[in-house]
Amino acid sequence: MTYQVRPKADTAGRAPIATAPESPAEGFHPGLAAAVLLGRLARPAQQRILPSGARLVTLEVTVARRDGPAESVPVAWFDAPAWAASLDTDAAVVVTGRVRRRFFQAGGYTQSRTEVVADRVVQARFATRARAAMAEMGAGIEAAAAALGA
Repeated sequence: MTYQVRPKADTAGRAPIATAPESPAEGFHPGLAAAVLLGRLARPAQQRILPSGARLVTLEVTVARRDGPAESVPVAWFDAPAWAASLDTDAAVVVTGRVRRRFFQAGGYTQSRTEVVADRVVQARFATRARAAMAEMGAGIEAAAAALGA
C-alpha cells in the first residue's frame, strides 16, 4: 500500500493533508484514530452474517499494560476471512485499524460503544506478517505526521 501526501481542495487555505487509498479496507485513514493492538483473545471469536451478506467477526482483545490492570478492547472485523471465526480464547493477535464510537437504540435509550474496527488481524505467531501489519500502519501515521509540517 502506498501513502501519498497531496493537497486537498480547501477554501480556507489550510495545509495539505495525508491521503490514503479510498477504500476503507486498505488501511490507515487520516482524520480517524489509528489503533494497533497486541494482545490475547478474552473469548472465542464470534461470527455473524449481516443482512448485506458481509461477514462480521467480533473479538474481545485483552491488552496488558505496564502500569495497571489489563484492558479489554472490543474489535469489529468486517468482511473477515472464514478462518477468523475459528480464533479461540487466548490466541495472541495483532490488530490494526481505527477507533470508532457508534450510537444505537436499545431499550428505548440511545447508547454508545467504542470499539476498534479492524483493517487487519494477524495471529502473532506469524511474526513476519504481524510486523508487516504494524509497519504498514506506522507508514500511514508517518505520512500523516509529515503532512503536519507541510
